[in-house]
Amino acid sequence: MRAMQSEYMHWAKNQSRVRYALSSSEVPGFRMDSLPIDIADLELDGESYHRYPPLREAIARHYGVTLDNVVTADGTSMANMLAMAALIAPGDEVLFERPTYEPMFAAASFLGAELKRFERGAEDGFRLDPERVKSALSRRTRLMVLTNLHNPSGGLAEEEELLAIGDLAEQVGARVLIDEVYLDSAVPRQRTAALLGPQFVTTSSLTKVYGLSGLRCGWILAAPALAEKMWRLNELFGVAQAHQAERLACIAFEHFDALIGDRPAMLERNRRLFNGFVASRDDLACAEARHGITAFPRWAGGDSERLDALLRTNYDTSIVPGRWFEMPERFRIGLGTPTEHLGEGLARLGAAMDELR
Repeated sequence: MRAMQSEYMHWAKNQSRVRYALSSSEVPGFRMDSLPIDIADLELDGESYHRYPPLREAIARHYGVTLDNVVTADGTSMANMLAMAALIAPGDEVLFERPTYEPMFAAASFLGAELKRFERGAEDGFRLDPERVKSALSRRTRLMVLTNLHNPSGGLAEEEELLAIGDLAEQVGARVLIDEVYLDSAVPRQRTAALLGPQFVTTSSLTKVYGLSGLRCGWILAAPALAEKMWRLNELFGVAQAHQAERLACIAFEHFDALIGDRPAMLERNRRLFNGFVASRDDLACAEARHGITAFPRWAGGDSERLDALLRTNYDTSIVPGRWFEMPERFRIGLGTPTEHLGEGLARLGAAMDELR
């Protein structure tokens, strides 16, 4: 049966707010009013602009691609939908990693894809293993779908592994779609897979790593002919992006150093804090957090749904239960909050796990 909605996104958007939201998967929101913005910069004349070139140029410079590789979209979620709608037709075989990000899986289901899986094994930190992809591949495969950094684990797919995946795709005439919304928080920073060959299509936005989710500034990087196909779909779905959001995104790119700020240092502190917390617990197991904003530990207490329920009820804290990633004994935790805030959240998480022993 086709998915007609994202069950996870509906759940995530309708939970009661808590003070220590370890369920968050992004850095704190960036204050655009901290930048030197004049009201005239927003071009409040009511017009919209066709495929607004200044924003596409800013994205192209950021990645080292050309203007005709860039398609803008309303956030990474719409970028993923546009990309898949252009790449697959009903009945096409699409290969997804497991665990995966449910909204992408739901979008492919909505588009009528025949969904197959390959495993990213917990035993080796959810590493992307080309041999596992190869064993799931068939001549009918039209698309492979990945996240890098991996959502939920934060694991990095190395360029050598991606090139091997690209070779597999080329052998069967498939494409590789990679959601790279967390990639700019890799250590050290990695280049986009869109530079590895025309079989790669990547998506990202100014949301998770840069704290500008409200702008809904997302994009796709693809070969020019494919990018044109995605533009035509974008014009069908939404005609044009909100122009004032486009202008604010351009201003953000102009002040990128301010946008980044001390966040890399904060994330490094937070990963160390989380790794120390895991090492102190005999009821948690997790690959070392080396990249990104999320981790995906295994809890010895079983289904993490009850842990999340206790955290929300008694500890003003939250996690994302592993059932949303088909692994209920695990949970996703966000490391993007200020360090002092994360420390208190981890203390409350530990107290809740102690209570459920």
